[in-house]
Amino acid sequence: MKTLITLLFAGAVSIGFSQTPHKNGNIMKLNAGVITEKLAETKDFYIRNLGFGVTFENEFYLLMHTPNKQAELSFLKPNHPTQKPIFQKPFNGNGMYLTIEVEDVDRLYKKIQDKGVPIAIEIRDEPWGDRHFAIVDPNGIGIDLVTFTKPTVE
Repeated sequence: MKTLITLLFAGAVSIGFSQTPHKNGNIMKLNAGVITEKLAETKDFYIRNLGFGVTFENEFYLLMHTPNKQAELSFLKPNHPTQKPIFQKPFNGNGMYLTIEVEDVDRLYKKIQDKGVPIAIEIRDEPWGDRHFAIVDPNGIGIDLVTFTKPTVE
């Protein structure tokens, strides 16, 4: 399943970098992170419902990847003594969402329904060219699952 994550947020996040060349010579890869007490619940949710895998984990940090390993998302325990104050305050559950692009949103919608995951926004078509639905993760993050379609209005 092709997956693209768009992250727009206001809250406690971290950004990691890797060796991805950019045309201006900078190396940059985004890895947004959420500071949360709910590492176990979060891990289970993303594995069970969205097919994510674990890239790395320890007692205070969880790094997960999309099924195709094209994007990562991390989770960090709050107030951990190894972290500086900027990375200690927990996410408050507001002001963040993820958009995950998939090849077949209808197939995923059926799969999510069959698992009994609460649907926050029922599947629908938008005039700007999205067919999507939304769920919420254990941290209160809205996840918009979308297949882009041809816009019906310009």
